Amino acid sequence: MEFEGFMKEDFNVFTIDGLDERMEAIRERIQPKFKAIGDELAEPVSNMTGKQMHVHIAKHARRTKNPPNDTWMAFCHDKRGYKKHPHFQIGMFDDHLFMWLAYIYELPGKENIAKAFLNHTDDIRQKVPSSYVISLDHTKKDAETLENIDLEQALTRLQNVKKAEFLIGRHFYPDDPVLKERERFLQEAQSTFRTLTPLFNISMDQ
Repeated sequence: MEFEGFMKEDFNVFTIDGLDERMEAIRERIQPKFKAIGDELAEPVSNMTGKQMHVHIAKHARRTKNPPNDTWMAFCHDKRGYKKHPHFQIGMFDDHLFMWLAYIYELPGKENIAKAFLNHTDDIRQKVPSSYVISLDHTKKDAETLENIDLEQALTRLQNVKKAEFLIGRHFYPDDPVLKERERFLQEAQSTFRTLTPLFNISMDQ
């Protein structure tokens, strides 16, 4: 299918009761859009990072009872998996879509990445818009703007706490016209990931 944007009905998938029922809706409504987005963005993201980026779509295969509260796709240089590497994400909860540069708990060597980021906090604040948001737990909706968060504290936690996470990017809400227009969405995604590429490059050098 060709990606034509996200509609309110896509977000309503997460109100469906039952693991099998919600997963069926995710497979029918969301995953084809993720695949189409991946087909469009894999090459541009590869070009901006200088690495061949592979598309991974979350399958939620380990779930046996509780339906997922969110779903996502990832761009990563490792075609075998993304969780142990810095990677870009596009995904959804019931009330927003997110675009992240993600460092999640499975990632080894987080302390070195965090240390590098702590040495570049001024650069981060200068290169990343203050309206971008930061999450410290990818399983939760909570996020703070770069303007309001204690960046040094967040990165120190990433350095010192084994299960700590750090995700930086943007939130878009269901009524945002960006989500409903194919070209605008793809342009915003590229712009977001391009803005975050300097951080990605720093982390890939560690």
